[in-house]
Amino acid sequence: MKKIRVVELFAGVGGFRLGLDGASKKDFIYDTIWSSQWEPGATTQHASQIYTRAFGFKNHSCEDIQEVIEKDFKQIPIHDLLVGGFPCQDYSVARTLNQAKGIYGKKGVLWWSIFNILKKQGEKAPKFLMLENVDRLLKSPTGQRGRDFAIMLASLADLGYIVEWRIVNAADYGFPQRRKRILIMGYKKGSKVFNLLRKEKDIKNWICKTGVIAKAFPVKNNNTRLHTFKIEGTLEKVSEIFSSDKPVKSPFEVSGVMINRNVYTVKIDAEYKGKFTLLKDIIIHDETKIPEEFFIKGENKKRWEYLKGGKKEERKSKGGFEYNYSEGPMVFPDSLDKPSRTIVTGEGGNSPSRFKHVIKTKSGKFRRLTPLELERLNMFPDNHTKIMQNGKITPDVKRAFIMGNALVVGVIEKLGKSLSDFV
Repeated sequence: MKKIRVVELFAGVGGFRLGLDGASKKDFIYDTIWSSQWEPGATTQHASQIYTRAFGFKNHSCEDIQEVIEKDFKQIPIHDLLVGGFPCQDYSVARTLNQAKGIYGKKGVLWWSIFNILKKQGEKAPKFLMLENVDRLLKSPTGQRGRDFAIMLASLADLGYIVEWRIVNAADYGFPQRRKRILIMGYKKGSKVFNLLRKEKDIKNWICKTGVIAKAFPVKNNNTRLHTFKIEGTLEKVSEIFSSDKPVKSPFEVSGVMINRNVYTVKIDAEYKGKFTLLKDIIIHDETKIPEEFFIKGENKKRWEYLKGGKKEERKSKGGFEYNYSEGPMVFPDSLDKPSRTIVTGEGGNSPSRFKHVIKTKSGKFRRLTPLELERLNMFPDNHTKIMQNGKITPDVKRAFIMGNALVVGVIEKLGKSLSDFV
């Protein structure tokens, strides 16, 4: 039996672990031997308590990962695969452009926790990396498009890794949510996949047909040429000069490979011929099983319609500056005949919102989605987030917030199965 030892950073409530458990087979097991989840400034560590209720306390850390690295690094065991959806609020499209501080923002700096673990473990660093982030990472920050991703690629190259990436919309491959995320795979020098890629004479063929990500998520044939360039200079120099001419577009396309700081990148389109899971396939249809607080009362409906609707109006800033504001309409209610829109962290609570999901029931009522339905959209087990380690019920607002931060488990399972075939 082949066993891959896994360390899960920024574990949330275990999306990577569930996906890799699903990807395990009789003769190949992903074994999570250590995990870390800590929410800065939180009085109650809801996600960590949900994680330990599901998977146990053993080898789980609920401490600031940067403090662990600095003061107790030995508790992080030697492992084969490092996984994590490192916090991404500084890149998220839910933040306004002037708030998005990129890799130097409060959350973005946690990238360096991953870097420092790899650097400190040296020759014993993991052979494989499987990371996830929001797609905006490829074009962050606005003043130097792609700089943050360039720094990440350069730093991994300097540690001896080849990297491939792809922006994947989960719904394009039959999953129930239109959730775009960048998947980043790293292969350390000496590993089987590293050696395969170094020998590959047709990098585009790897990206589109034969590579780890391509095998998991097929793409259509296209005649688009690879865009190639090299990331030059020290990490400090990359930070200073990369895209310093303020290009409108990032040089990184939605897919690509980086070998020894040489970047090969190309635009691709998903190809999928299987069954699609729609919003109507996962919701609870029996209205008697929906708590009353999830239904929209008559007096609130107009406010929901206003926020969801298109608008062109004059507004005034806090400083007294008057400006014209406009935005397009949102679908209201959400279509049941499509995969859902992306879950956001503000999904919970009964206050009207432009971004929360609202569906129409068979009886004509309007309601929000329940935490269980949000779990299903991310392909978690039903009520995975309901009970914490201490036996207390997780607040519905917090359950929704957690799902807004989570990933689609099925995406990780497909990627894990592909990696296992190569290993």
